Amino acid sequence: MKIAMLAPIAWRTPPVHYGPWELVTSVLTEELIKNGIEVTLFATGNSLTSAKLKSVCQQGYEEDPTMDAKVWECLHISQCFEEAQNFDLIHNQFDFLPLSYSGLVDTPVLTTIHGFSSPKIVPVFKKYNPTSYYVSISNADRSPQLNYISTVYHGIDLNRFIFNNNPSGDYLLYYGRIHPDKGTKEAITIARGAGKKLIIAGIIQDQSYYNQFVAPYIKKGVVEYIGSVGDDRRNPLLGNALALLHPIQFNEPFGLSVVEAMACGTPVIAFAKGSMPEIITSGVNGFLVSNTDEAIDCCKLLGSINRTDCRKNVETRFSKERMAKDYIHIYHKILNN
Repeated sequence: MKIAMLAPIAWRTPPVHYGPWELVTSVLTEELIKNGIEVTLFATGNSLTSAKLKSVCQQGYEEDPTMDAKVWECLHISQCFEEAQNFDLIHNQFDFLPLSYSGLVDTPVLTTIHGFSSPKIVPVFKKYNPTSYYVSISNADRSPQLNYISTVYHGIDLNRFIFNNNPSGDYLLYYGRIHPDKGTKEAITIARGAGKKLIIAGIIQDQSYYNQFVAPYIKKGVVEYIGSVGDDRRNPLLGNALALLHPIQFNEPFGLSVVEAMACGTPVIAFAKGSMPEIITSGVNGFLVSNTDEAIDCCKLLGSINRTDCRKNVETRFSKERMAKDYIHIYHKILNN
C-alpha cells in the first residue's frame, strides 16, 4: 500500500514547538511505516521523517515571514496531486484546500478534518462530500451536513511522556496558544481564586489579548509566562503540575495538550465544551466544569484524583499504535470499496 501523506506547511513536521496538525501527521506517518505501509510525506524540506520526503519549501511559512502562505500552499498541494497516480491513496491533513484538487485525480482522498476554523469553509467540504472520505477527530466535532467514514482520536507517542506520580511543583499550568478561544484570561482567574501559582506556556497568537488580559498579571511566583516549550522542557513542566487548566471558550475539536498532560499523570480541569466530555471523565482523570467558580472549587479536589488513572486512560485510548491501527483499517475499507 502506497500512501501520500499531505502535511500542512505552517511549521516543520514534526514541529519544533507549536504545530498540532504537523505533530499528529508526523506521529501517524512514523507509526504507519512501522506497520509496513509505504508512505511519502509531503511537508517542509526541513521535516524529520523515515518516510520518503517531498517538499517545495525548506521551512514553514510561520517560520519565514518572507513567504506568502497562499503561494506556497498552492505549490505544495499541487505537487502532491500532480503525483497522485503514484499512490493508492492520498491522506490529506491540510484542511479544505486540497479537496478542490481531488476531482481532478482518480486516487481516493481521505481528509482528516482537524476542526472548522469557520462555518465559511463548510461549503467546500459539502461540495466534495459525495466523492471524498472524511474522518473526524472527535464525535463532537462533526458537522451534520457531512458524512464521515469514522472518528479517529489523535494518538501520542507515550514513550516521550514521563509519568510522574509525585509532582514537586505547587503550581497550576496553562499549556497552549494564548488566544481568547483557549481561555488564558480565565486560567488566570482560576489560579488567583485558588491561591495557586500559574505557569503559562505557549505561543502568543493574539498579541492584543495578551497585552490586555495576561501581561498585567505577570508577576514572578504568581503568574509566570515562560514562552513556547519544546520537548526538552515539556515533561517536567507537565509532570510536576498539580493540574492543567483548560478553560476553553470554544468547542475544542480534540485538545492534544489535555492528553499530553494526562500521559504525565496530571489531571485536567476543563470547561465541558466540544470534545472534552469524550476525553475527560470527571472525578477520574480531571474535572469538567461550566465556569471559573466551579474550576476554583475543583482545585481543592485534586488530591482525590489518582494520577495513575490519568496515565492509564491515555495508554488505553490515545496511543499512536491505536491511531495507526484505526487509520490502516480505514485505508483498507476505502481501497476495498
